[in-house]
Amino acid sequence: MSTNEQKPPLPPFTEETAWQKVLGAEAAWNTRDPKRVSMAYSIDSQWRNRDLFLVGRPAIQEFLTKKWDRESEYALRKDLWAFSGNRIAVRFQYESLDSDGQWWRSYGNENWDFDNNGLMRSREASINDVAINETDRRIFGARPEGDRGRIPLR
Repeated sequence: MSTNEQKPPLPPFTEETAWQKVLGAEAAWNTRDPKRVSMAYSIDSQWRNRDLFLVGRPAIQEFLTKKWDRESEYALRKDLWAFSGNRIAVRFQYESLDSDGQWWRSYGNENWDFDNNGLMRSREASINDVAINETDRRIFGARPEGDRGRIPLR
């Protein structure tokens, strides 16, 4: 589907522009605003998120609305893993609190493919969840300005 929308930086990515995409995505997801987050994706973007397959912004917005209804206190960190041309691979971790009061840390990898306008046309995410104690939390709020620190494996 053709669109005049642009979401800089545009491919092909350099290390600097790939980091801009990663940190921009992290900041947007940390707002927990489904409409804002969905605007980074092409109108007909295709997703695989765990075992779900989604197509298009309305489906993405609906998914994110439900996600953040059940995952309160959501806080995310993304880490640039690799990039080439119009593709970026990231690893990420986020923490959230469920309705039973259990804290979770979710570990994942994403593969992103962008159109020429810088909109993500596909996203594949593999994610695993680990129950944690509140005292084991390490992700709080927005990333400090200029921080590109690597997220620990464990």
